[in-house]
Amino acid sequence: MEYFIRVLGTQDPDIHMDELMEGLVAENLSAKFAFDEGEDPGNWTVIDILNEEGDHLAQLERNPVVAGELGLEELDEFRESIGEDKPATAAKWLTAYFDKVKVIYAIQMLDAAFEGGNYEIVTNIKSTIWNKAGGILQADDEGFSNEEGYHILWQFADDVTGKWSCAVLNEKGGWEQFVMELGDKTQRKEFMEGKVPAKAERVS
Repeated sequence: MEYFIRVLGTQDPDIHMDELMEGLVAENLSAKFAFDEGEDPGNWTVIDILNEEGDHLAQLERNPVVAGELGLEELDEFRESIGEDKPATAAKWLTAYFDKVKVIYAIQMLDAAFEGGNYEIVTNIKSTIWNKAGGILQADDEGFSNEEGYHILWQFADDVTGKWSCAVLNEKGGWEQFVMELGDKTQRKEFMEGKVPAKAERVS
C-alpha cells in the first residue's frame, strides 16, 4: 500500500539537491540521490532517496500547483476529501488555506524508510523542504498540520494509539496547542468537536 507524506508549500523556491544534502550533513546523516539525466539539480521534478548502502527509502516529487499539473489536481482532491472531516473548524481553515499553496512536495515512503535509522533521513529532507517552502504538512491516514506542525484534522484509523501533538482553533482564530492520547476515546471526541481535551497536556 502506498504511503505519502507531503509538504504543501506557500512558497515555491528552487531547492538545490546540495541544500538537501547540507541539511543531512548538519545532523550527521548521509544519503544518496538518484535522478534522470534530464533533471536539473537546482530545479528538479523527481528524486529517489537512498541510504549509503543503496537501499531505496523514498521517492520525492515536486508538483507545482498550476493548471494542468498534478499539484493542482491533488489539491482539488484534498478540498473534496476533507469536507466531512473533524474538527469542522480545521476543515474550514484548510479549505481557505489551500488557496495559498503554490507547490506540493510528495514523498512516497518505501518499506526500507521505516527500518533502522532510515526514517530520520527522510524526515530530515522533509524538514529542509518545509523550511524553504513554508506551508503545512500532510500524511496519508493521519491528516494535516497547521503552519507550526501541530496536527489539526482527524483522518486516523479507529484503532490508532499513542501521544500526538495537536491543535484546535479558539474563538479568536488562534491555535490552542496540546499533546493528546489518540487512543483515549474521550480525548478523541473532544478534539473532533474542536475542543482542547480535558486530559491533554497543553503546550505553551
